[in-house]
Amino acid sequence: MDNIKILWADDEIDLLKPQLLFLQNKGYDVITVTNGYDALEECQDNNDIDVVFLDESMPGITGLETLGKIKDSYPHLPVVMITKNEAENVMEEALGSQIADYLIKPVNPNQILLTLKKIIDNKRLIREKTSSDYQQEFRQILMELDSGLDYTEWVDVYRKIINWEIKIDDSQSTQMGDILAMQKSTANTAFSKFIVKNYPSWVKNNDGPVMSHNLMRNKIFTRLDPEVPTLLILLDNMRYDQWKVIEPMISELYRVEEEDFFYSILPTSTQYSRNAIFSGMMPADIERHYKEWWKNDNEEGGKNLHEQDLLGEQIRRLLRKEIRFDYVKVTNSYHAKQMQDNILNYLNNDFTAIVYNFIDTVSHARTEMEVLKELAGDEKAYRSLTRSWFENSPLWAALQRAAEREVQLVVTTDHGTIRVNTPSKVVGDRETTTNLRYKVGKNLQYDKRDVLEVRNPEKAGLPRPNVSSTFIFAKEDKFFLYPNNYNYYHNYYKDTFQHGGISLEEMICPVVFLRKK
Repeated sequence: MDNIKILWADDEIDLLKPQLLFLQNKGYDVITVTNGYDALEECQDNNDIDVVFLDESMPGITGLETLGKIKDSYPHLPVVMITKNEAENVMEEALGSQIADYLIKPVNPNQILLTLKKIIDNKRLIREKTSSDYQQEFRQILMELDSGLDYTEWVDVYRKIINWEIKIDDSQSTQMGDILAMQKSTANTAFSKFIVKNYPSWVKNNDGPVMSHNLMRNKIFTRLDPEVPTLLILLDNMRYDQWKVIEPMISELYRVEEEDFFYSILPTSTQYSRNAIFSGMMPADIERHYKEWWKNDNEEGGKNLHEQDLLGEQIRRLLRKEIRFDYVKVTNSYHAKQMQDNILNYLNNDFTAIVYNFIDTVSHARTEMEVLKELAGDEKAYRSLTRSWFENSPLWAALQRAAEREVQLVVTTDHGTIRVNTPSKVVGDRETTTNLRYKVGKNLQYDKRDVLEVRNPEKAGLPRPNVSSTFIFAKEDKFFLYPNNYNYYHNYYKDTFQHGGISLEEMICPVVFLRKK
């Protein structure tokens, strides 16, 4: 029992010595504070608190206000409200804030014990049920991985894995989390083989899934409604699991009509996948038709400066009629504020595309900044950071305002990221690109087992910067390192979130259609 930690907040804590002594004799670890501010600080400093006992009537910040703040930051932390009376409005508000239980003063020690056993046993039962259900699904997923999946079935497997990842996060079953991580790694190994075998045919024969370059044509333009404006929100670098943690918030105001998917083209990087989305073309065709708007990796200058121009060309080419459209790119806080202020104006258009760069910024900054490495140390923390950002972002504020009108909302991305762990040596000349998950260059030397190699870029729909240019794409959780300073860069980049290569997380992208409730 000594691993159960209780935080008890009461401004009359000295009067509760008998109850505290009773709990300590039963093996519970109790932290005491006398006000709501200190309670919040303890929650922040102690991530292993199991349950909070909260006095309803404390001076300063009340128990109900403290409860709201705890639930905002720690939604799964059980809170027991302790009150002097059963006033109906107080209890309704507390119950509406999802308290685990409530007790009436004076508190009987046996009542406390009963409440604790109910809460702790409930968490244990949820954990055990989650573990049991996943063990059954584990065998099912293993069988599916051995059955020769097609591109639709791979989406289903990936969706199952992510849904279990989030359930296991909530149940705090560390052991099951480790098993699931191994299964996801096994799935990525099989998925990489699947992509190596099938991707060239998808590009050549157009016989594969909807991909970046035909996403607008096949999934988005077909759903434009002349009576209702459409907002396309493209969150750069957003993975399916990140969508799932912001979905509950968006679903408060918008009804999910369909949760669909597309496959990002290779390389799974902004320069290639997002230009392909807005142009409706593979990169080689963009270079051929709009040479002034395309820059190869080895050329100076911004690589995504003409998305609005490419989108306009695609609209004219495919819709063959004039529609009112706008394109908004958010790359800093000033742009975000402008977007928030103008959101209702965008609803005067038939179609507005908003590209929001936050998630991409976080994944890159996480590599550079130690504090972000702490905040997003693993998949669960990365999801939590995404949710916290979205909840307080100008984007969510803008979507709340947009929900005042009739609107169709489309939420999607250009590609995802994978947390890299396994280094793979590459040798190249000075012209070779620096990306950790793909390389393009001449005379590249690499381990062929670690990559999909494309010696003829045109076959992958890619430009050829030089006559002898080769593209290589990292499989699974590999990341490319040069022999120089190998150990330093290995430690620097290991466990960071990267993109450009082949993985379920990078290639299988959500596109979700919603309507205002």
